[in-house]
Amino acid sequence: MARLPRLSVPAQAHLVVWRGHDGRPVFVDDADRQALRDALAELAEREQVAVHGWAWLAAQVWLLVTPAEAEGLPRLMQGLGRRYVRRFHARHGGRGTLWEGRYRATVLAPDWVLPALVFVETLPVQEGLAASAEAWPWSSHRHHAGLQPQRGLQPPAGWWALGDTPFAREAAWRRRVAEGLDAADRQRLHDAAVKGWPLGDDAFLRALQEAAGGRRVRPARPGRPRRNDLSPNNGGDRSALEK
Repeated sequence: MARLPRLSVPAQAHLVVWRGHDGRPVFVDDADRQALRDALAELAEREQVAVHGWAWLAAQVWLLVTPAEAEGLPRLMQGLGRRYVRRFHARHGGRGTLWEGRYRATVLAPDWVLPALVFVETLPVQEGLAASAEAWPWSSHRHHAGLQPQRGLQPPAGWWALGDTPFAREAAWRRRVAEGLDAADRQRLHDAAVKGWPLGDDAFLRALQEAAGGRRVRPARPGRPRRNDLSPNNGGDRSALEK
């Protein structure tokens, strides 16, 4: 079965995951983690990709980003991969890729952006790496909680509605992350990122389909496909697809 092409849609938030090859760790020490963080800040600015959130786990990298152009996200991920792998092998020896192959990503409707940020920033707790989000230094949470400013982060959609002042927004965010997500929403976000199906209501998905051209934005229904599903292109903008 052919791989489902990744969507990369300008001005829409994307939840991204990159996993280590065969589940192997992609970091040896904090110097590696800092190197990838520095590269992300530099390359995201160059490729005009707004970074809203991030988390480094043992064998996974998670991002919440919004590209200004359709090709911005794939260029960012390609640049990150090349730079980091080259540096990693120079420090630790070895050869070949560190990653499972290609990154995975999904497009999010605006009302899923803040839940996705909660998802990303609570992953270290879910994975048993820290007792709380604040205790894990390798994510965006300490920035959003007002504990440690970080270079290159931009507020996501819905951020300003959390409070009238920076202090109020930071306090509201600490409460929201402490509450976390229910299991169903965590699973929906995880599956959407891994499988590539966008998250949003019917109106959002219909609008997204127009930008996606022939790339489906929903799983196919069981049984014989409808005539429209067989069309290679419904007149949408193919530039929204990563080739």
